[in-house]
Amino acid sequence: MKHDFVTIADLSKDKIMYMIRMAQEFEKHPNRELLKGKIVATLFFEPSTRTRLSFETAANRLGAKVIGFSDAKASSVTKGETLKDTILMVSNYADVIVMRHYIEGAAQYASEISPVPIVNAGDGAHMHPSQCLLDLYSIYKTQGTLENLNIYLVGDLKYGRTVHSLITAMRHFNPTFHFIAPKELAMPDEYKLYCRQHGIKFEEHTEFNEDTISDADILYMTRVQKERFSDLMEYERVKNVYILKNSMLGHAKENMKILHPLPRVNEIAYDVDTNPHAYYIQQAGNGLFAREAIFSHVLDISLEDVMNDNTIIK
Repeated sequence: MKHDFVTIADLSKDKIMYMIRMAQEFEKHPNRELLKGKIVATLFFEPSTRTRLSFETAANRLGAKVIGFSDAKASSVTKGETLKDTILMVSNYADVIVMRHYIEGAAQYASEISPVPIVNAGDGAHMHPSQCLLDLYSIYKTQGTLENLNIYLVGDLKYGRTVHSLITAMRHFNPTFHFIAPKELAMPDEYKLYCRQHGIKFEEHTEFNEDTISDADILYMTRVQKERFSDLMEYERVKNVYILKNSMLGHAKENMKILHPLPRVNEIAYDVDTNPHAYYIQQAGNGLFAREAIFSHVLDISLEDVMNDNTIIK
């Protein structure tokens, strides 16, 4: 049976914790040859730095070889090749396909037609499950648990696929979410309905100040995504609405950590970088271990296989 990684919404609580344990094992020993002889194709129809490089690094550190493209303009898409034909063609060459696409649902479609596993590296404003797994791993590492946390999501909650994925994954762990956004970028109704259907507590705010965030365990900042706006005047109105400054962290809880899927534009001031609450650079580093776990998941390598692995490269 083929295992895809298209959405994290399908994963059970036990499976999420299983993959976190697997990421922990890879953090202990990231260099292995578990994927020696495998070919990973990375198809990025949309720009990426961290996601693409961490997937490619994960593949290389596990002994696989990587093919693909980082710009669709360098592929036959420019000649009019359909997504279906691209996927079917590349599946002749690769054991797994990692794909980022600007159309929502593209990864699901690809998984339905591909004979090899599809890993969703982000589809439009919809889902970003690999980012979500590294977010969960980062939360678990910093808090020691995923249970009963106050998670504040700030900024572009309308188009932010990372926050949409996080809501669906956290349904197992009794979180309380605080959605902080201007009305133009508020959390879409479908995700608020999802919260109500799954008993997830949430509050909405438009104010963003020291007092508003004082009870946060996790403060998850997001970039206002210029590329999602059809009206650039609207983007200009909202792009600098919420900026986290070091002076706003005086009342933060001791355990609070600041996450950000990156890239940062100006929503986190640079004076925050040296604050002990800042964790977004380490968070990006955790992407390597999470994505090594994802490759193992889709290629039928178990946690037991990883723990008993004798291909570790010191």
